[in-house]
Amino acid sequence: MTKRSPGTALAVGGALLSLTGAALYVLPGPGLPVLATGLATLTAGLLTRATSRRARRDPRPRGETRDR
Repeated sequence: MTKRSPGTALAVGGALLSLTGAALYVLPGPGLPVLATGLATLTAGLLTRATSRRARRDPRPRGETRDR
């Protein structure tokens, strides 16, 4: 089993909540709150993934430049 990051779990959960909210928006049910929660969770997951990937990719401390 591979190790998954919290950002991936948040993004997948947010996508599922967004799809559920979109369906409930059309069908009778609490669509708008579920949709808003799903979009917020999806955004948080994608931002978490992006910042963790960026931190792993760039091992240099901030402000340090590469010599040419």
